[in-house]
Amino acid sequence: MPFLRTAAARRTGLALSAAAALALSGLTLAPTAGAQPAAQPPTTPHSRTAAQPLPDTQSLPAARRITTARSCAVGTRPGMMACQAVKVTAGANTLARSTGSVGAATAAPAGYGPADLLSAYALPADGGSGATVAVVDAYDNPDAEADLATYRSTFGLPACGSADGCFRKVGQDGSATALPAPDRAWSEEISLDLDMVSAICPRCRILLVEASTSAIDDLGTAVNTAVSLGAGYVSNSYGGGESAADSSFDSRFFDHPGVAITASAGDAGYGAEYPAASQYVTAIGGTTLTRDASARGWGETAWAGSGSGCTSWDPKPAWQQDAGCAGRTISDVSAVADPSTGVAVYDTYGGDTGWEVFGGTSVAAPLIASVYALAGTPPTGSYPASFPYAHPAALNDAAGGSNGSCAGSYLCTGLPGYDGPTGLGTPAGTAAFQG
Repeated sequence: MPFLRTAAARRTGLALSAAAALALSGLTLAPTAGAQPAAQPPTTPHSRTAAQPLPDTQSLPAARRITTARSCAVGTRPGMMACQAVKVTAGANTLARSTGSVGAATAAPAGYGPADLLSAYALPADGGSGATVAVVDAYDNPDAEADLATYRSTFGLPACGSADGCFRKVGQDGSATALPAPDRAWSEEISLDLDMVSAICPRCRILLVEASTSAIDDLGTAVNTAVSLGAGYVSNSYGGGESAADSSFDSRFFDHPGVAITASAGDAGYGAEYPAASQYVTAIGGTTLTRDASARGWGETAWAGSGSGCTSWDPKPAWQQDAGCAGRTISDVSAVADPSTGVAVYDTYGGDTGWEVFGGTSVAAPLIASVYALAGTPPTGSYPASFPYAHPAALNDAAGGSNGSCAGSYLCTGLPGYDGPTGLGTPAGTAAFQG
């Protein structure tokens, strides 16, 4: 499908800081140390303008008082990516417990589990057989396979290990033995991603490709390796600043027709990040997901931390028709990301306690990649990012909420129809993700 090679326009609205964006929902985040910082974005009104420290206090109702922290530290080194996982560090016991776990209800982990997510997004429980979903992250999680086994057995999902060929872990060059150094922060991201693929597509094969560092060159190489090893669906739960080098990264790493590639939009509110800004990926925003009395049984609004924006460097794909941005607009679609309505994850590496609750658009990216897998093989030569634009009625419209200040524009406000924080909406079955 052809692309519109339109120069990215600069807009004049002011971007709200991450602290203010998160405060709009009563949820704020605290930074934690990580091995690698994220990139310094270009200074534009609608892009991430700096590595913004996130506050460590919040004001939630007493019954749901939590504190959170980013798994990966953000920083200013160009070309470095940060993972988009946000962990609940205190108060997880005040959140709803997952349904569908095996054993006593009192032992169910806090946070949404597979049954909750399949219900919220009207997804089948037995699809995806034969499909391979790749998770691309930086560094090694030595406990990845063992922790994945615990998650799956807890929720009664079929086993998925290296012995039966369901799970495979390789380095960025495809080697199963030359793995990168382990890293606690990225291990949390890896566990989150693997658990979300399992929750949505338990019959999918899972390929974990671990990049040597969090540099975009290494992560992009890992994307190429994932595709070369047969993955039809590739999840990227990381981001950094967009730049003039994006077109080069696009052609080298993300232009894979016939492969569904997803990328997290970010966790610091209004502002564009890469690789979500790439014309070749499906940019994934974040929502607050709660049970309600509607016919669906669930309601969603824009999460205050969701990334969104109008890119400065990346061209607008032909299927994206919003009038307020000449370049690529973020996001395309969305899914749950608010830590206060987060998901259950099992992670033990580096002293983690096991069951934890996570949010961030790192939840949404592997979730949507797995929905693509449930939807079936994309046609040869297609760009799956275009599929939801052909089927907008087959999505849940997540209206309400905001992720920043842009003079009331759709770029930072959850409005009926298309908007920046939630895109076209969230899955209502798989029809919107079919070519």
